[in-house]
Amino acid sequence: MRTPKLTKPKNLGDVEQAVMDYVWSNGPCSSEQCREALAEERPMKESTIRTVLRRLEEKGYVAHELSGRTFIYRAAEARQNVAVRAVKNIIDKFCGGSAEELVIGLVDNQVLDPKQLERLTRMVAEAAQGAKGKEGKS
Repeated sequence: MRTPKLTKPKNLGDVEQAVMDYVWSNGPCSSEQCREALAEERPMKESTIRTVLRRLEEKGYVAHELSGRTFIYRAAEARQNVAVRAVKNIIDKFCGGSAEELVIGLVDNQVLDPKQLERLTRMVAEAAQGAKGKEGKS
């Protein structure tokens, strides 16, 4: 089984995103299972879905293994890991590496509301408290 390393997320087209959403939500699948699941909103030929999955594998988003003569595709990484890397790339490119600058921009542009910000603040405080507790035990 090949498991490509995803160092920097490569952009996904709309069809690639739909396929990845399916794979992330439903787990390992064949190209035919994926094609059938997406058929109502994105009808594709079998050759098209195989091409999309091959490109996703080249980009490092999926990996496959053989089951008989059928390729079974699975996500190479969890959706959250890919999202984190994409946000890190945005922080590096547009915010000079400052996550704080990104969060301030999210608040200033009302992407995060005060309740979400409070929840995030609590989560950060809890994570920091947990890290301090681990340091004391080492």
